[in-house]
Amino acid sequence: MAPNRWWTLTVVSVGSFMLLLDVTIVNIALPDIEGALDATLTDLQWVVAAYAVALSAVLLTAGSLADRFGRRAVFSWGMAVFTLASLLCGVAQDPLTLIVARVLQGVGGAALLATSLALLAAAYPDHRDRHVALAVWGAVSGAALAVGPLAGGVLVEAAGWRWIFLVNLPVGILALIATALRVAESRAQSAGRIDWPGFLTFGTALGALSFALLRANEEGWDSAPVVSGFVLSAVSMTAFVLVERTRRDPMLPGAVFRKITTTGAAVGVLAMSSTAFALLLYLTLYLQTVLGHEPLAAGLRLLPLTLSIFVASAIAARVGTVLPARWLVSAGLACVGLGLLLMGGLDASDDWTALLAGQLVTGLGVGLVNPNVVAAAMGAVEPARVGVASGLSNTCRSLGIAVGIAALGAVFADRVRDAVHDAVAGTPLQERAGELGHAVSSGQIGPALAQLPPEQRGIFTDAAHSAFVHGLNSILTVAAVVAFAGALAVIPLIRSRDLSTTGPDGEPLPIAAGH
Repeated sequence: MAPNRWWTLTVVSVGSFMLLLDVTIVNIALPDIEGALDATLTDLQWVVAAYAVALSAVLLTAGSLADRFGRRAVFSWGMAVFTLASLLCGVAQDPLTLIVARVLQGVGGAALLATSLALLAAAYPDHRDRHVALAVWGAVSGAALAVGPLAGGVLVEAAGWRWIFLVNLPVGILALIATALRVAESRAQSAGRIDWPGFLTFGTALGALSFALLRANEEGWDSAPVVSGFVLSAVSMTAFVLVERTRRDPMLPGAVFRKITTTGAAVGVLAMSSTAFALLLYLTLYLQTVLGHEPLAAGLRLLPLTLSIFVASAIAARVGTVLPARWLVSAGLACVGLGLLLMGGLDASDDWTALLAGQLVTGLGVGLVNPNVVAAAMGAVEPARVGVASGLSNTCRSLGIAVGIAALGAVFADRVRDAVHDAVAGTPLQERAGELGHAVSSGQIGPALAQLPPEQRGIFTDAAHSAFVHGLNSILTVAAVVAFAGALAVIPLIRSRDLSTTGPDGEPLPIAAGH
């Protein structure tokens, strides 16, 4: 069968839909995973963060592999790994197996994401047709994030948590067949060497940092494993910077940062993903653990956020052709901060509607940031490096989610332990405050409750719920401060004079030229 560009668009859109759906769909299933696999809160954090860390670490290298060995070949390889990893996730019998499988999913997802836009560009050489294809791809990608919580709720309630992974199998197999039969191969005219030292040092730095932040709750900040993780991360990142300066074909060329706007775009993406996206895990646990909603009901209650992102992104892409990118990105991050503050101040007696206004405002902010910060990143580099700039933006997005989950989780655990200690003071549970605080901060409320006498369970349940709400309020405030800081930082960093108004083929980019 001859290659067909519409098949290329379909396959690429399906691949993007799968990998982005797995960013949000898993959150809804976390309480069920916790019960089925006897997982701790740290395990649940790793289930989400491991995917994002692997995606971040492999993304830029996957793009280099695609340039050298062929985009279709790397896309097919990524689809195969992602599908196999989904099977391993679906049959996992313990948290460690699930986490390792999620790492493999992230590796496969990186190959899919790194090749998607390049495959579309090769399949649609005509500028007008390419814009239509990119619009379709963007709509599908936005829909994946929007329907994730709802789709997760439907699958968990109808078939169990394992099916949020197993549903990828038939889709992935059909996509593999279609790729082999209908998608044309393409590769860069002059591909450089693969930067394996850069890949190893960068991946080690991200993995060690995430490990240290997530293990701090269990081991303590001054424990040998945690301190060693931070040291290894710092040494690896230093080595990465030095390696990139000496490589002929670096994974992340220093020329990309020649204009300060590239740094500003990276700051904007990190500020957005480490706050709004990272908090989805804790909001989902709140809806199910504290408010007691079933997975489908919890997914429905997160729709205001995801739909707001979807609608605002479509509007912001048009506004970005008129207004300067820095003001749109700054305004978007300010909206994220305001929305998080509106969600904060929760009381243990509040219903989910207390989150509604904050979800809508946060979604508006994310929608303003998303298209405009990517356009700024791509517009700040010469046409030959647009692909690297796009890859850097995607890497920062995944990195922000991973680091945000870990850092906010450390604050959350500390606040929860203190709140449990205060809540049980003067009760029969006072002498066990430290033990119970650790149980709540580790996500082990159920096992701790089962060990208590019946007459003390009500006291502990109330203390656990109020402590969880206190911890959630704390990280909402911290995340809001980060978002506001990002809003201020991007104003001088994203400069209109750095931005090109045309892409690599002379077509206009969606960036306003005014100051």
